[in-house]
Amino acid sequence: MYRKLPLYLIVLPLFFALVACAQLGPVNSQDVAGQNAAQSAKTYREHNSLASYYDNLAKEMDAKVAQKKELLSDYDEHSYYYGRGGQDFKSHTEANLRYYEEAAGEALKKADFHRKIAAELLSREYAKPTETLDPTDTRKIKVKLNSSSDKLN
Repeated sequence: MYRKLPLYLIVLPLFFALVACAQLGPVNSQDVAGQNAAQSAKTYREHNSLASYYDNLAKEMDAKVAQKKELLSDYDEHSYYYGRGGQDFKSHTEANLRYYEEAAGEALKKADFHRKIAAELLSREYAKPTETLDPTDTRKIKVKLNSSSDKLN
C-alpha cells in the first residue's frame, strides 16, 4: 500500500490537469467564421471573395487527399513494417481520406453557390460601381410655385 501511494500522488494530479485542459468549444473555428461571413455577405465582392476562399479550402483538402492516398499505398506495399497496428493505421487513414474528400466536395459546392450569387448580383447591377458626380456640373433646382404673382396682395 505504501509503495503505491507515491504513484497515485503523481498520476492523479496529472490526470486532473489533462481533464481540465480539455477543449470543450468548437474544434474548427474557421467553419464558424466562414458561416458568419457567408450569412453577412451582401455584395458581389464579398461573395466573390467567399468563392475564392472555398476554392482554396477545396485545394487544401485535395492536397490532403493526395497525401492520404500516398500513405495508403505505403501501407499496402509495406504492411510488414507496421505489424499488428498496420490495419488500424490503414483504417484510420481510409476514414481520413473519406472525410477530406467529402469536405473538398462541400467546399466546391459552396464556392459554386457563392459564384452564382455573385454573378446574379453583377447581372442585376447591384454590384456595379455608382456614377461619380462631376464637380464642374452645376445643376439648378427648378421650383414651380402654385401661386401666381397677381395674388400676392
